[in-house]
Amino acid sequence: MNKRKVQFLLNNTLISSEVNPSLPLLDFIRKEKHLTGTKEVCKEGDCGACTVLLGTLTKNSVVYKTITSCIYPIANCSGKHVVTIEGINKEDLLLQQEIFADENASQCGFCTPGFLMSVTCYLLNNTDYKIEDAINAVGGNICRCTGYHSIIRALNNIIYELKNNSSNDRVQLLVAKNVIPDYFKEIKERLSTIQSDKKVNTEKSSLFISGGSDLFVQKPDMLLEEEAQFLLEYDLSYIYQNYDTIIIGSGTTFEEIKQSPILSKVIPTIKNDIDLVASLPIRNSATIGGNLTNASPIGDLTIILMALNSELVLTDGINERIIKLSDFYLDYKKLIKTNDEYIKEVLIQVPKGELKFSFEKVSKRTYLDIASVNSAMLIEVDGNKIINIFISAGGVAPVPKLLKETNQYFIGKDISIDTIDSALAVMQTEISPISDVRGSAEYKKILLGQLVKAHFLKLFPQLINEKEIV
Repeated sequence: MNKRKVQFLLNNTLISSEVNPSLPLLDFIRKEKHLTGTKEVCKEGDCGACTVLLGTLTKNSVVYKTITSCIYPIANCSGKHVVTIEGINKEDLLLQQEIFADENASQCGFCTPGFLMSVTCYLLNNTDYKIEDAINAVGGNICRCTGYHSIIRALNNIIYELKNNSSNDRVQLLVAKNVIPDYFKEIKERLSTIQSDKKVNTEKSSLFISGGSDLFVQKPDMLLEEEAQFLLEYDLSYIYQNYDTIIIGSGTTFEEIKQSPILSKVIPTIKNDIDLVASLPIRNSATIGGNLTNASPIGDLTIILMALNSELVLTDGINERIIKLSDFYLDYKKLIKTNDEYIKEVLIQVPKGELKFSFEKVSKRTYLDIASVNSAMLIEVDGNKIINIFISAGGVAPVPKLLKETNQYFIGKDISIDTIDSALAVMQTEISPISDVRGSAEYKKILLGQLVKAHFLKLFPQLINEKEIV
């Protein structure tokens, strides 16, 4: 069996073990360390009962985030601080635990550890507490008992207790306020002593694991049998601008993309758009490279990046080549890359001129759901005339699709409902949706047409009459 040495802090204990690197963190926590406060429920990262904190030493501080441990490989914990509910428990109740109890925010109790870990992470990462942000922080946690009102009351009361407290040392303050245990003050120094033990596995493999948020749902048993390379060990988490090119490392997470000031200049709606994609714990672990390679025909981030005319840097560790993202997908789950290649970076040329961007998605739920159909559009105009345009669409073909013929039809024409209707006729020849649980083929054809109209209505309300597009 494939085993590697993994070293990290688990609560207040240094772990140095030979383990299968593809072992889900939850299995290690519960079955090997017998810390059963972290619950196993869905095994798909949906319910949040298995939520733990993951602390990473960044520059001169430890930054914590929530992750769903049921679909998180233990290899990605190397050199970090993993905190379970046992790791914050003290002999007496913590502030947040006491308030949860007072407000009856815990009933059967199965989901409660996950909620408390998400709340604790929110308190660690913020100073200006707001109820809307606190609710978003627990957005990946499901409770089937309370109806959530008691949980929201608890969040309000926690914020009230801490809102007017400020300190340069957040950890010191939260220890004093009985939110986290005293040993948190030593974590930065302790992590600094084990960072050098993290080593990249140089053994070649055709199996690459990044965040693992989908792989560990689809084929967890297979992953335990295969030799894998873990891309998060390759230090590919970054976003920077080099002249007119934005460069995104493939290990960059969805949450890092959402919070990027560089990307928000190109996509002003990026924070709202990414909020539609997944819960915070999933956004904390899912990476751009893993998501693109997963090749979902309705991948939201894929559709956004395709409309930005993005390029990919593929590498086998020695040689590199650059291809268009729109050329990356050959057929359903078939990619142009070779087995020993992985995505190193995503390249976005900074748009020039008067450009506007729009992303639209239809799903059964507003948040945390897979799209029936999604679409994005980047458009450059001169007055009313379309100079350049990139419309992408998901859920209407075996692969994420850049609508090249439709885009070509738009170029040089004035924006009007007649132009849009004529372009939609061209669009119907480019797509080939199938009927499935998310809708019939005919419904998806109509839906995509409406999404394209929605792009124009949102970006050019002065040119499009809403009544004309219904």
